[in-house]
Amino acid sequence: MNISKNFLSKKDFSKIYNFLMDTMLPWYYENVTVKGPGKKYGQLAYTFILKGGAINTSQQFLDNFNPLFKKLNYKKITRLKANLLLKNSKIIEHSMHTDQKEGTTGILYINNNNGYTKFKNGKKIKSEKNKYVEFNSILKHTGSTCTDKDRRVVLNINYV
Repeated sequence: MNISKNFLSKKDFSKIYNFLMDTMLPWYYENVTVKGPGKKYGQLAYTFILKGGAINTSQQFLDNFNPLFKKLNYKKITRLKANLLLKNSKIIEHSMHTDQKEGTTGILYINNNNGYTKFKNGKKIKSEKNKYVEFNSILKHTGSTCTDKDRRVVLNINYV
């Protein structure tokens, strides 16, 4: 697992931050954050690249992520998805899951909040803007809500 603070330059991160935090991004409701055992909680999401690598959006939207793509060592992006969880009165963890059967998962944290990503071994990664966490996609992990900000936004990228 690799963890990088200030992963992108301030200018490059600002471009992604402003795009994802803008009120004009068409977020879509998902009934469940993760399929599998455990409680189910909804979230808002926008999938730019579908599982398997099919483009699901305009090139103009994808261009916002060029600074991120340039920093990654990948052959193929298999999914690119932004997740937005609204503030809750208590921290709620979702079900443990894996993102794909092989490859790498990366999470770019968009805003500071008291939510986190938790791994099966108990390790927690705090949501701090412009932090990037990269790990083997078969590692079980989960996300959480936050209680201190209006929303928790992360960008999830899967690649080989």
